[in-house]
Amino acid sequence: MDNVAQAKWDRAAATFDAASARSEHRWQGPKTEFFNAMEGRVLFLAAGTGLDFQFFPPGRDVLALDISEKMLEQARPRAKAYEGEIELRLADVQNLELEDDSFDQIFTSCTFCSVPDPVKGLKELRRVLKPGGELHMFEHTGSRWPPFNVMLHLMTPITSRFGPWVNRDTVGNVGAAGFLVRRVNNIYLDVVKTIHAEA
Repeated sequence: MDNVAQAKWDRAAATFDAASARSEHRWQGPKTEFFNAMEGRVLFLAAGTGLDFQFFPPGRDVLALDISEKMLEQARPRAKAYEGEIELRLADVQNLELEDDSFDQIFTSCTFCSVPDPVKGLKELRRVLKPGGELHMFEHTGSRWPPFNVMLHLMTPITSRFGPWVNRDTVGNVGAAGFLVRRVNNIYLDVVKTIHAEA
């Protein structure tokens, strides 16, 4: 377990819902459409406080992971209210204690902006996906648009101390981890996007 990352997100748990309220409302439509593709045995990370559970289609079987126990404490009532099966588990995506080839799909939501070693984490996801399994990511990333990309690079040393890296090349990291990137859809500029890939 990455103790530094765990402590950072334990500290953020108390104010996470309030800080996320505006963005959750803004992305309600895109996230509902994004999660509607869930089927089979699904792995979801990072669960956070469970705000995304409201967008899951009913009747799915989901294992939801997070590195923060304090986040999971807040997620438990939302998991119980879900009309399907959500199992919550404390885990570090960089070192998953899960069997190879055990999931049909993996979904992430604003996750890989926060993983200290994103390629290592993505390789772990590829390991636990079945051959041909699908990776679906709703992520905010760096930008290719100057001077916006310069601003994000300047902000990252500050934002990464308390939360995410805001300049990540997540599409490039997905490819570097051995996935086949099928499509990328920009949701807001080129910063918020969905990434769809295959193991």
